Amino acid sequence: MTPAERLRPLLERESEFSAIRAQGAGGQNVNKVSSAVHLRFDIRASSLPEPIKERLLALSDQRITGEGVVVIKAQTSRSQDANRAEALQRLNELVNSVAVPPKPRRPTKPTYASKQRRLEGKSQRSAIKAGRGKVGE
Repeated sequence: MTPAERLRPLLERESEFSAIRAQGAGGQNVNKVSSAVHLRFDIRASSLPEPIKERLLALSDQRITGEGVVVIKAQTSRSQDANRAEALQRLNELVNSVAVPPKPRRPTKPTYASKQRRLEGKSQRSAIKAGRGKVGE
């Protein structure tokens, strides 16, 4: 079982769902039926591991509020259950995107040959520009 599959039931238990009316075209169905779903997931109050919480809160994602609550709105389907499943899927994808810590960058130094090529190019360019001056008598 992958870490993502282990987190899915946890995310579902700790999420808060509310049914709302969907926006856009759809006629009478949209006007009468609350099929869209708002999912709210409080990152700080969740039982996610601390490193994942920190990486989630550090994301610059517009779905995460200043208080650390993820708000996802799903309204693509006419079925409330399908919209609920889609919202959970999107939350799961968001959490999975930060589940694996990023590799630390290891700074490297330019090689001796690359330094020589750079300096050679600079001296060639310098010679070209020096030849553009006024011709003396």
